[in-house]
This record gives sequence, C-alpha cells and structure tokens, in this order.
Amino acid sequence: MKKMIICTAAFAFAFTCAVAGVSFAGNAGPAEMTLSDTGKKPAHFPHKAHQDRDKCDACHHTKNADGTKGPYVAGKEAKCGSCHNKDMANAKLNSFKNAAHERCKGCHKEKGAQTKCGACHK
Repeated sequence: MKKMIICTAAFAFAFTCAVAGVSFAGNAGPAEMTLSDTGKKPAHFPHKAHQDRDKCDACHHTKNADGTKGPYVAGKEAKCGSCHNKDMANAKLNSFKNAAHERCKGCHKEKGAQTKCGACHK
C-alpha cells in the first residue's frame, strides 16, 4: 500500500512538472502582432519569424530601479511606453515609434532586410 502511494505521488509530481514545463516553454508571445502606440499607421510584425532567427534580448529588455535600461529577463520585460515616452531625454528613443524605428530599422539595415515604410506599415 505504501509503495502504491509513493509511486502515485511520484507520477503526479513528474506529470505536473512536465505540464508546467510545456506551459512555460509555449509562452513565447503571439506569432503575428500589430504594433502601434497611437493607432496611426500600425506596423505588421511577424513575431515568430523573428524569434526563429534572433534571441529575445535582441529586442526586449527590462527597466532598472533607477529607470535605466536593464538586461532582458524572460517575463519581466518593461512595457515600451513606460520609458519610451515624451519624458525621455533621448529624442531618438522618446516614443514607442522612435524606439521601434531605431531598433527595427537599425537591425534591418545591418542584416540587409527591407527598410521601406510599406514593408511593415501596410
């Protein structure tokens, strides 16, 4: 009887760990996204295609306690607009639009990918 209880408990623990692992691994965000902070000219963003090529920290980061850019930590990403807004001193990054153009267009230029407006803003 004790062996049966121990085996059942061990199986339940292993099953729970397996399900939790699959759940966390599958939480990679949507495959396709529409990016916009104002509703004007939203950008189509194939998130999964970018994930297949790049690591998450190529785009995502956190916010340190003092408000500076911190390292990427899964699930702890800062909301873009919490820093990239009119209060940010750096004019190149002081809106979600500016930050996205700086990051996205910079990467696309570096990799020889499309940089024309209509490629993202359809």
